[in-house]
Order: sequence, then C-alpha cells, then structure tokens
Amino acid sequence: MQAVGLQTYIWNNNLRSAFLLAGFPVLLLGIVFALTVGMIWGGLLPSAGTWAGDIAYAAELMAVSAPVAIAVALVWFAIAYVFNQSIIDLATGARRVEPAEEPDLSKLLENLCISRGMKTPSARVIETDGMNAFASGVHEGRFSVTVTRGLLQNLDPDELEAVLAHELTHIINRDVRTMVIASIFAGIITLICQILFRSVFWSGRGRARGTWVFWLVAMAAAAIGSLLAVVIRMAISRTREYVADAGSVELTKNPDAMISALRKVAGHAHLDAPQSMRAMFLEEDDDGVFGLFATHPPVEKRIAALEHYAGGRIVEHPDPAVILDRPSQIVSSGKGPWATAPADAPASSGKAGPWG
Repeated sequence: MQAVGLQTYIWNNNLRSAFLLAGFPVLLLGIVFALTVGMIWGGLLPSAGTWAGDIAYAAELMAVSAPVAIAVALVWFAIAYVFNQSIIDLATGARRVEPAEEPDLSKLLENLCISRGMKTPSARVIETDGMNAFASGVHEGRFSVTVTRGLLQNLDPDELEAVLAHELTHIINRDVRTMVIASIFAGIITLICQILFRSVFWSGRGRARGTWVFWLVAMAAAAIGSLLAVVIRMAISRTREYVADAGSVELTKNPDAMISALRKVAGHAHLDAPQSMRAMFLEEDDDGVFGLFATHPPVEKRIAALEHYAGGRIVEHPDPAVILDRPSQIVSSGKGPWATAPADAPASSGKAGPWG
C-alpha cells in the first residue's frame, strides 16, 4: 500500500476540511448564545424569571440570529477562498518569486512536479534567516510552496529537494487544504475572542447591577473560543508530517537528504508568523506546555522513522558543498518507500510505521 496518495488518507483530510467549514457558523452561534445568556443574567436583557426560561429565551434569540451568523460565515468563506494566499503572505512576509530570480529553487520544484505529473506550484520566499518551509493553497492552480532565505542558504541541493518533496506531498495528500482552512479559521476565532475580551474588559462599568455576571460569561466564552482555536490547529494529526517525510523519500529516493535537512532545520526554524499558521510549517520549535499542544512530532522521532523504515543514515558532512550520496538500495518498488528496506538494513521489528 502506498504511503503517498493513500486514498483513505485523502478522504480523511477532505472530511476534516468539511467538518471545519461546517463548524465555523456553529461556533459563531454558540458565541451568540453564550453572550445572550450572560446579558440576561447580567440584567442587560429582560429575564423570564426562571433558569429554564432564560435558556429558552436565549435559544430563541440565537435562532433568530442564525441567518446573520450563516451570512457572516459565507462572507468569510468567500474572502478566505479568494484571498487565502494574500492573507498568508501578509502574515508571514512571503513574496512570489519568478524562475529567473531563483533558478535553482524553480528547477528543483519543476522537476519534482514533472515526476509526479502535477502542475508546478508557484514559489515564494521569506527573507529571514530562520530555516523553514510550507505549502499553501486550496485547489489546483492556486498552490504555492514557500521557503525561507535561511533554508536556501544553508541546505545543499539534495536537502532542499527533499524539503520541497515533503511540501509537495502535503499538496498531493490534501493536507495543505485542511491546514489552510484550519489556520485561517483559528486566526479569525482568535481575533473574535480578543475583540470580545477587550470589549468586555473596557465596557459595561457602572451600568446595571449584575453586569459582572455578563462579564464572567463573556470572558468564559472568549476563553472557550481561544481553546477551540487551539483544538482546530490540533485537528490536523501530527501523523501528517511522518507521511510527508515518507512522500519526500518516495519522490527523491533519498532518505539521507531528508534526515540531513531535518537536522539542520531543528533549532533554527523560527519564523515570525501568527500561532494559528505554524501548523503549516516544515518544523515548529514551540512545543507548547509539556508538548501537549505541539503541532509537529519531535524531529528526533521523524529522523528515527526515516532510519528505521526507509533505511536512511545520518551522514556527517561539515562541508555544505558536499552532496549526500544517494544509496542505490533505496528504490521504490511501486509500494512506497516503507514497503522494502535496503539489503544492508537491520531487520525490521515488524511494527507498522507511524503513518500506517
């Protein structure tokens, strides 16, 4: 069974995208409901006199506001669909480059796409010393692969090719669509929660008695919304990075290059960008609290998987001009890079790979 292009995996990504799209207006209605309850209990709206009556009244007002919430969601969907790349470029400082500006980057990207029979995404560069990369876009003809200047300057051609193949795998497997939707939606939810929190904090003072109840409910709604933004980012399984690493080997037949690239990037991947977009990156240094909110598996585990399941090796070559050897044994038999191991590789334990 191929590690790349697995139809079930793509279906799961499409399902996640649909779930995120459907969940956005539901979340807006939930925020409206929570605020309405808070306003009733805070004395800013008339009360029915009973707890059950207040809940029913809030539900009625939420139903009335449902068309507005749906309209807002549809407008945001349209904006995100048309301007998602512009939003990402603005947030990360990326700019589109033509083949004449970055001939080596464009040539590697084009050759990889030719090998897969896919249209070449546009190339973008971020002028920063941090070493990172990501793919973006929501449909064919609008995909992009973005790399940092630090990545271009510090990776040799084989390593850069491996990273580009990794990002192309995200496009092939439709990870990129889910990540873009999740990133933009998480960002707008965070923005709504910040506006809500600031509005509650600076308004309502000296008004009707009991407004503190509304403040508490509104702040709770903001906190829950912020938590949901984190959950949305986490909705994309960290397994996607193992699968993209597998796809890189599938395309390049060079696990050593992917290992070497990951080793160079680790600890040097910082990129100034909103937290909601960092799940898209090749590597993210911020593991959150005890790693609970990490968007990527540890680099050590990714390298260990490449060594164990793809027969990759850690090759020490301090001279950046030295290009990695391409082990002739690592040849795909049409069953993916994890289906067979090189002749001199240690016997497998029989365990399934992390993408299995």
